[in-house]
Amino acid sequence: MAWDEWEKLKADAARRSTTHMRLNHVPADPGGGGGADLVVNQDDLGAVGHEAFVLYGELHRTTDIAGAGADKAGAGSTMQAAAALKAHGFETGAALELTVEVWTSQAKSVLQACAHVSNHLDFSKKLHAEQDAEIGAVLRGRDGSAESVSELDKYFK
Repeated sequence: MAWDEWEKLKADAARRSTTHMRLNHVPADPGGGGGADLVVNQDDLGAVGHEAFVLYGELHRTTDIAGAGADKAGAGSTMQAAAALKAHGFETGAALELTVEVWTSQAKSVLQACAHVSNHLDFSKKLHAEQDAEIGAVLRGRDGSAESVSELDKYFK
């Protein structure tokens, strides 16, 4: 390909596709409101927190390979096998021991994450319920009835 052919192809490509930035956006709310980016209901928080709690229990019960089949000294069957292999001069014993240590460490990390999610969502659910009750108490008319929408609208202007 000659140099002038290359330059012609580049110029044709530049004419065909112009580059410009295009931003994606959320369409305007036809109702005139701001529209919520994220809506979470108490039931949603409770369901996710419950599933995290259930997952924690299941993982705690099934991932303990270090303690499974423990002997009187507290060593699990996998660690017993690792010790036996090492005692007979097999390098596999040390590798198996390391595998159990890494597995246990990773399993504990996942368990901590599940517990954190469950506890945090339980806390969030309780806190938001308390805040809703406090806001409801503050936004009452003098006669104890709920504040009117027109009065509430003043807070958003």
